Amino acid sequence: MQNLLDTITKAFVPVRREGWPFVAAFFAGAVLLGLLWDPLFWIGVALTAWCAYFFRDPERVTPLDDALVVSAADGIVSAVGPAVPPAELDLGDGERLRVSVFMSVFSVHVNRAPVRGRITTLAYRPGSFVNADLDKASRENERQGFVFDSPNGPVAAVQVAGLVARRIVGFCEEGDELGAGERIGLIRFGSRLDVYLPEGAEPQVFVGQLAVAGETVIAAFGRPRPAPVTRVS
Repeated sequence: MQNLLDTITKAFVPVRREGWPFVAAFFAGAVLLGLLWDPLFWIGVALTAWCAYFFRDPERVTPLDDALVVSAADGIVSAVGPAVPPAELDLGDGERLRVSVFMSVFSVHVNRAPVRGRITTLAYRPGSFVNADLDKASRENERQGFVFDSPNGPVAAVQVAGLVARRIVGFCEEGDELGAGERIGLIRFGSRLDVYLPEGAEPQVFVGQLAVAGETVIAAFGRPRPAPVTRVS
């Protein structure tokens, strides 16, 4: 019986507080539609359940090793290779290793710090809303950039809005000290997350691979190491 209760409890993932107004709005819409026609109410309830699912915020087990870089987003790795960071990050005009993760409307949209470090730069840039799965989205779309002063040099995480996503929400301030895997923000309804890494980082993922924020190691510095200590957050 206890095992059954544990299984049921673990099936319910907390919803971010930023999502509750949307869940309430969806449910109110369901009630109004139900006044017009009963079946519309149940369609609205299904959409309300999806909205709660979208804003879920599960715990993650993050490796505590400064030689490792973890994914900042859930989704599919859409690009791995050299790219010039956005100019507003002040990281120069040289190419850096970039790992991009595309988040669909079914992905967890809470983003996490890829490394341990202090946020030295927060840079917002308005822009377009082309499909976030396209490479040009990193250059043209609305975005919010974070630069972390990590033990291995500056590491940038850039939230990129998408075709449907029109709102980037940040949880941090410039000067904050974060551990790898801690929450930094979310993007509403489909988007992309780019991580720019300094020299010495070696990619550990491939295009098409599924990445889990705060858990999947996307890059590493130096030689492979033994299994690291972890933290649940």
